[in-house]
Amino acid sequence: MTDANMPGVQGSLVYSCIGCGNEYDIYDFVYTCPVCGSLLKIKNLDFEAYRKVSPARWKEIFDSRKNTNLPELSGIFRFHELILPIVPLDDIIYLGEGQTPMVRANPELSAWVGAPFLVKNDGLNPSASFKDRGMASAISFLNHAIKVKGIDNVLGICASTGDTSAAAALYLSYLPKSRVRAVVLLPKGRVTPAQLSQPLGSGATVIEMPGVFDDCMRIVEELAQNYHVFLLNSKNPVRILGQKSYAYEVAQQLGWDTRDLVVVVPIGNAGNITAVMEGFIDLFALGIIPGLPTILGVQSHHANPIARWRETGKYTPQKVAPSVAQAAMIGDPVSFPKVNKLVKDHFDDRFHVVSVSETEIMEGMLTANRHGHVVCTQGGESVAGMKKALRGGVVKGSSRFVLDSTSHQLKFSTFQQMYFEDSFDPEYGVVTRQDLKSKPVSLEASADGIAGYLGLKKKSSTP
Repeated sequence: MTDANMPGVQGSLVYSCIGCGNEYDIYDFVYTCPVCGSLLKIKNLDFEAYRKVSPARWKEIFDSRKNTNLPELSGIFRFHELILPIVPLDDIIYLGEGQTPMVRANPELSAWVGAPFLVKNDGLNPSASFKDRGMASAISFLNHAIKVKGIDNVLGICASTGDTSAAAALYLSYLPKSRVRAVVLLPKGRVTPAQLSQPLGSGATVIEMPGVFDDCMRIVEELAQNYHVFLLNSKNPVRILGQKSYAYEVAQQLGWDTRDLVVVVPIGNAGNITAVMEGFIDLFALGIIPGLPTILGVQSHHANPIARWRETGKYTPQKVAPSVAQAAMIGDPVSFPKVNKLVKDHFDDRFHVVSVSETEIMEGMLTANRHGHVVCTQGGESVAGMKKALRGGVVKGSSRFVLDSTSHQLKFSTFQQMYFEDSFDPEYGVVTRQDLKSKPVSLEASADGIAGYLGLKKKSSTP
């Protein structure tokens, strides 16, 4: 890669209020506007200078970095200028995140869903979820800010349904223990054993409390408002910067052609779908892509306030019921105000949301995984949502589809086992199908016995 394609420190970033428009220093740890209380986004005051660079040149820059051996540019910071241009490469924390593959669904699965599609498997990130994209940017920024501000003692904190805590604990553990601590709040009994093991294994202080994610988030928001902590939920706009890389990668993997594209995204706290939309807006503003794709959000009917808003025009938080898509079990998504503004300003009729049942989510996950994928329950939610949207005429089957599977199947293997054993609590409302169940078969250690069970025919003894 030529030096001309190497990123340098540039730009001027500020926090910008989506409500009143006030701006704040990027090195102040603020998460809501001190004046009006609205959410903040990060604004590059020098973004207009990027427009002077031709779209062909931007493509050349980003494509050339695909061949680099520099770890700092191997992940999300391939798109350094669009994420954190003020952070030098030396301060970037890279743990192997980003550049996840897009896997084509086989003909059988495509026929079951209703159209050909690609699965972008973000479960292949280091902590096995898409949250690593946002943590890579947030912790790289924190690493940089510690040096700039001379901070000696930082407490990174988040509320989580599992994946955020795993990613936060992993990335914070990379920084010096003498200067940084990790604390996560989890809803007791609402996190899978695999997900709980991750922050514990990374050395974080794990606090379990009664309630659901929304209850944990209220506590974390109060702590961030009144105490000196570094918030690591998507309310921190520095996290959104990294998650925008999902959109950049999808566009690049499709040769920068977004015509007739539908991107299917499960909605939890709405930070990820916000980031995906913002990422495509960046590329379109620079002329790198020919147009904005259609965004298809998916929610469980157990937690679907954004689907209801899209249907009725009125947003009302709701009390959630248990969901196998645990990351989506959020009744009052923090980032809804951003979604609302992005849809009104940019996406309008290119933004749809469908609700699916818990049974449909499980069938989506199990069916996808029986056809060569490793999607989680949230990935199953995407599969079920695309199938329902096609059946209902929400999107056209002639479109090109990319589905977001946000996490790894193994994090949610307990739900698979519950399905196989018919052991779901009735409040989930999951109705199982015998043809999707599986269990091991116990046989004697005999080749002939196993061959008989499998219906194999013996080879002829004659040459």
